[in-house]
Amino acid sequence: MDSRTRLNITPPPPSACCGGGCSAPAPAAEVPQAPVVPDSTTFRIPTMDCPVEEGEIRRALEPVAGIQGLRFQLGARTLAIRAAPEVIPAALAAIRAAGFAPQPLGSAPAPHAHTEGDHAHDHDHGHDHSHGDHDHGASTGVKRLALALLFALGAESLHLFFGDAPALKWAGLAVAAVAIWLAGVETYTKGFAALRRGRLNINALMTVAVTGAFVIGQWPEAAMVMALYAIAELIEARAADRARNAIEGLLALAPEEAEVQQPDGTWTRMASTAVPLEAVVRISPGERVPLDGVVTTGSSTIDQSPVTGESLPVDKAAGDVVFAGTINQAGELAFRVTAAASNTTLARIIHAVEEAQSTRAPTQRFVDRFAAVYTPTVFAIAVAVAVLAPTLMGIGWLDAVYKALVLLVVACPCALVISTPVTIVSALASGARRGILIKGGAYLESARSLKVVALDKTGTITSGKPTLVHQEVLRPEEGLDAPAIAASLAGRSDHPVSLAIAGGLPGERLAVDGFTALPGRGVEGVVGATRYTLANHRLVKERALGSPELEARLAAQEALGRTVSLLADDRGVIALFAVADTLKPGSRDAVADLLALGVVPVMLSGDNTATARTIAAEAGIAEVRGDLLPQDKLVAIEELQRRHGLTAMAGDGINDAPALARSDIGFAMGAAGTDTAMEAADVVVMNDDLRRLPETIRLSRRTHGVLWQNIVLAVGIKGVFMVLALFGSATMWMAVFADMGATLIVVANGLRLVRSRSDT
Repeated sequence: MDSRTRLNITPPPPSACCGGGCSAPAPAAEVPQAPVVPDSTTFRIPTMDCPVEEGEIRRALEPVAGIQGLRFQLGARTLAIRAAPEVIPAALAAIRAAGFAPQPLGSAPAPHAHTEGDHAHDHDHGHDHSHGDHDHGASTGVKRLALALLFALGAESLHLFFGDAPALKWAGLAVAAVAIWLAGVETYTKGFAALRRGRLNINALMTVAVTGAFVIGQWPEAAMVMALYAIAELIEARAADRARNAIEGLLALAPEEAEVQQPDGTWTRMASTAVPLEAVVRISPGERVPLDGVVTTGSSTIDQSPVTGESLPVDKAAGDVVFAGTINQAGELAFRVTAAASNTTLARIIHAVEEAQSTRAPTQRFVDRFAAVYTPTVFAIAVAVAVLAPTLMGIGWLDAVYKALVLLVVACPCALVISTPVTIVSALASGARRGILIKGGAYLESARSLKVVALDKTGTITSGKPTLVHQEVLRPEEGLDAPAIAASLAGRSDHPVSLAIAGGLPGERLAVDGFTALPGRGVEGVVGATRYTLANHRLVKERALGSPELEARLAAQEALGRTVSLLADDRGVIALFAVADTLKPGSRDAVADLLALGVVPVMLSGDNTATARTIAAEAGIAEVRGDLLPQDKLVAIEELQRRHGLTAMAGDGINDAPALARSDIGFAMGAAGTDTAMEAADVVVMNDDLRRLPETIRLSRRTHGVLWQNIVLAVGIKGVFMVLALFGSATMWMAVFADMGATLIVVANGLRLVRSRSDT
């Protein structure tokens, strides 16, 4: 496939997380290359959970020579540094100087670590969650913020009731200072670090605003602003965590332990991560499957919805594939492990969605560009108000400075910059829970504009397996059971057509003597005392067993795209059996849904045109092209793009690779457990349900609507408070409340996508 679909080469975005202090884009210099270091040292960074912190750490590490590569996992808040051991202390010092506290976790391979050369343009469009209590277990942080709020309220009370008493005034000032220290120590640390580097992130803005308010005598308000800001950070960080953990919460379902058969035949429970390939694992009814594998003994039904999105359980027996994270519902199963815990289908899904979060959607890129200009502009306006307002508006210097400080607080584009990543991640999670793996925000957004979807026939619209669809006895005779004879002959062959006939004719099998395969023609054998042949049209012609009536019947079946087998003896044809590749259960509904959405379905098939037209008519597809080689499908995609516009292609991800690559969005169908298909396509449908295509389009349209709802809400609320601030009707703590409220509104709006169904 083309490079646009490769997950591991897409750089993480310069997007912002909740509440971003935005500055103009500043290219990050490429870290000097060192000799390749095979291992990486991993550190946990509790206050790093969005691309903003990632960008700041990258910039902090730019001057450190000898770093081979960095790999950030924002969900886990870890950073793996690929460098020689002697380089690590300098790297840690640089990270600490940027205001972060790295904690060593150990060493681990980093085969996919991104080098700095891959990410040369990380921009800062957000702010740090200094008080978010990112480890979710830091009750100390919550208590600290509660205490800060109490001190801030105390400062406000002393100012309100005893503002004129000199002694109590100084006491109130001291209480306010304690509140600011409790709530803002990390904000000040990072704010001063940002100011030293000339960066206007939110920590820098809050540092200037709170310090300025304190200096001009608004110390109660300075304390309240810092306390409210810290609480807002806590709420925002946890809201962002909810969106970020949506994928893990939906999909990280594989149990940590597995019951593994030992060489002596006994069974021992051990960590799933320690189970080797080819080991035999046993699961009881009600247990989740710990690893991918192939069933060796037993039969059961498996709920595969966590991986494929299928609503109904799937029967499993020896030879069938099972996936980690799915649920064994009925009988005991034993299976042979085919993938390590880190490489199961479930693990690859989670990894793919994590990577998808780092590809920015068009709307997100717009927000990033807007935010990069917005904060410096508001900062410049605030400075202009402080300097020019006393002269132009005739107000006092202290009032002008206060207005400017309020504008600085308003400048925080928290709601704006968090609205897009939270919405995108929520939509990705919503798709994943339905078995739709979308590999980036760009594909998620562009799906709404699809004009045509090209569909492969075999395995996409149809089941890909021949099925007995028609049988007809042409020579009824007393005591002659033509279906039983045909089933008995077909059951001795492994040809797909024979298997379809045998599978479609239930009943007791008859003994067959002298069975013989006739290559290219059929099979024959003796049943009872008579030799029968189950053969194709060619053999019947060669033996002159046909008739005009039979030829007419055969022509009618073949016109429907069916393969006909004839049961005959020495006297003539006894019965005919027609086999065809049938529509999948949901294909007709999927085509109807596409048409209802204004999307044109087109069939592109390598099968003969007559068969393709028959299947297309059955599915409700008007435009069909048959007899196509892979390169012909590629040409057809290009022609559809010229004629209609944005074009998708749905296929198996392997045979249709050229067309999938050339299409604007490639859908791989039925790709559960298939490495090639998961790597090849832009959207992976984990089961064979074609209805997931219109669901993807509906999800895209709904996501686009939520994105712009959030943008309008965020910008609108900010605009109102900027006007109020300029006219003296807004206070600093009101600005913080507005920012917090707007952020919570857009987060809640974005999270609706996690809870919603794609088909509603």
